[in-house]
Amino acid sequence: MRKIGEEKEHSFLDHLEILRWHLIRSAAAILVFTILAFIFPEFLFDKIILASKSPDFATYKFFCWLSETLHFGEALCIKEAPFELMNIKMSGQFSTHIVSSLVAGFVCAFPYVFWEIWRFIKPALHGSEKKYSRGVVFYTSLLFILGVLFGYYAVAPLSVQFLGNYQVSSQVVNQINLNSFISTVTTVCLANGIVFLLPILIYFLSKLGLISPEFLRQYRKHSLVILMILAAIITPPDIMSLILVTFPLMLLYELSIKVSAKFQDK
Repeated sequence: MRKIGEEKEHSFLDHLEILRWHLIRSAAAILVFTILAFIFPEFLFDKIILASKSPDFATYKFFCWLSETLHFGEALCIKEAPFELMNIKMSGQFSTHIVSSLVAGFVCAFPYVFWEIWRFIKPALHGSEKKYSRGVVFYTSLLFILGVLFGYYAVAPLSVQFLGNYQVSSQVVNQINLNSFISTVTTVCLANGIVFLLPILIYFLSKLGLISPEFLRQYRKHSLVILMILAAIITPPDIMSLILVTFPLMLLYELSIKVSAKFQDK
């Protein structure tokens, strides 16, 4: 009995050692991309993070083209930035630079990080489970990146324009804190990236037998309410952003039903 207990203890410690190296390699990947983002601040901030503040942003150009195509004139065109950014702390820009680089590092390294996590989980799966889990790293990474891009090009620009132009009085001028602006953009992008993983979550819950396609279809209306609440949480308080996020969430929910049904058929 003592020998069996020692073998279990060694097995547990071996698994911890394996997990430790997976985490170390994941952290190293994030660190590499973080350093790359940090040493190119002009590209990180001017071309990516602060781009949605500029009238030349791709989303605004698209709306301007759409406005002209529909013969609305320049009704949907953005001519100037609706606010000024300001820094009110001595170390504000430096700390913002570090945090923004870390977020960029995590987003860029996400496919590799998830691959490392999956390498740790995969040996515990049975043969049939491994067979049905092929491509999970690719699809998870794809959905996450699509979610981040959707948040960046669709939700964040509309949120910036709505909140940046909102005024309770003409006597109040909007001068937005740099940290507040970046926090809004990064939160929206990361939240959409995570929410877009819904089909993957449903897939694994179906594998565990916790969810069935019949259950998802039966409670579709209830799920719509939950999705709208979730969309309200991850987006700034404006109706356009809420609708814009709720629509793809509904599509992802329908996709999740098909994923669950496909697994059940197998």
